[in-house]
Amino acid sequence: MCRKSFSLRIPGTFWEYLMTVLCESSFFSLLLPRISYLTLVTDKVKKHFQKVMRQEEVNEIWFEYEGTPLKWHYPIGLLFDLHASNTALPWSITVHFKNFPEKDLLHCHSKDVIEAHFMACIKEADALKHKSQVINEMQKKDHKQLWMGLQNDKFEQFWAINRKLMEYPPEDSGFRYIPFRIYQATTERPFIQKLFRPIASGGQLHTLGDLLKDVCPSAITPEVVLSMIEDVITLSPVWRELSFVCQAICLDYPSVADFPLPPKLLLHI
Repeated sequence: MCRKSFSLRIPGTFWEYLMTVLCESSFFSLLLPRISYLTLVTDKVKKHFQKVMRQEEVNEIWFEYEGTPLKWHYPIGLLFDLHASNTALPWSITVHFKNFPEKDLLHCHSKDVIEAHFMACIKEADALKHKSQVINEMQKKDHKQLWMGLQNDKFEQFWAINRKLMEYPPEDSGFRYIPFRIYQATTERPFIQKLFRPIASGGQLHTLGDLLKDVCPSAITPEVVLSMIEDVITLSPVWRELSFVCQAICLDYPSVADFPLPPKLLLHI
């Protein structure tokens, strides 16, 4: 399942904001990995449009969808589910080279910035799961291999390191806490995040339904249960099956795997 999740793609078409003539050069199509970031395809997009633009027209690149600037530090799958899950494919993304929206987006001048963000999320998740023991025992080359596997879309390279972050001693019966975030598209609070143990005080395994009832009880209604397959939400151990239910890779940071939760809620672990 991890390999299958790693290879999930969203067909996307990039349109330059100022292009007025529809031709082959006015758009650029790509299959976008759900677990990757828009900043990792920036070079390809920029290279395409620079062929038909004057150099003075090209400044800092940024993306938007239907008037909403797209955050570069959100994974592509999360961006799509938050803003375009009901749209027809391919996902139409507008490319800008001017008028950077300072109030809405952070600057990302190089891939080093997104790599630092990625590793910060990895470390945050491992602090919750293993008290940072696993990530601290890794060497710098291991961190680099994890990142390069994601950047280059190489599953074996990525999973060789990431699997270590998904392991735990048998006597522990699971992780200390489940790293997750529930993203909300319609409120001022961008996401919900709190401590949640995979095993209840009585020893029984918590399920996805238990997590949602604890963190966002309004998401659990008869209609939601029916739409999410009842036996999955009520019976699956959250720490063992959640990434399968979410059709998401077992990435060890709380902002990659996505799972749609009405009304406009997204659960990421």
